[in-house]
Amino acid sequence: MDACVFCRIAAGAGPAHLVAADAHTLAFLDTAPATLGHTIVVPRRHIAAVWDLTDDDGARLAGAVRVTALRLRAALEPDGLTITHSTGAAAGQEVPHVHVHLVPRWYGDNVRAPWSGAPADHADLAAIAEHIRGAG
Repeated sequence: MDACVFCRIAAGAGPAHLVAADAHTLAFLDTAPATLGHTIVVPRRHIAAVWDLTDDDGARLAGAVRVTALRLRAALEPDGLTITHSTGAAAGQEVPHVHVHLVPRWYGDNVRAPWSGAPADHADLAAIAEHIRGAG
């Protein structure tokens, strides 16, 4: 996966400011941070999308996100933390390697969520919930 920037970082061939690493995951600072300490957590193995994660991959990634979140809190003492992931270009995924952004947040940082919603009709919510339950 030479074309994948996160695979190059995982292989030690790309520049990165590592925050944490284990046998299965890496955490490194984003080179275009939303805030101080903005960190990306990735599996070492190339996995394009969240839908492609195995149960073990997902558990390892979630564990690394948790450990990194705790480190960010201890080191930077933010007021909060935004954790986000996008799968697919339509969702804004720019690097086709599953990754999770951890963005430390402070009051007044002016970072905005990527969407804004409006109240939904409860009947519509019930219908889509039933539809989703039936798909699994």
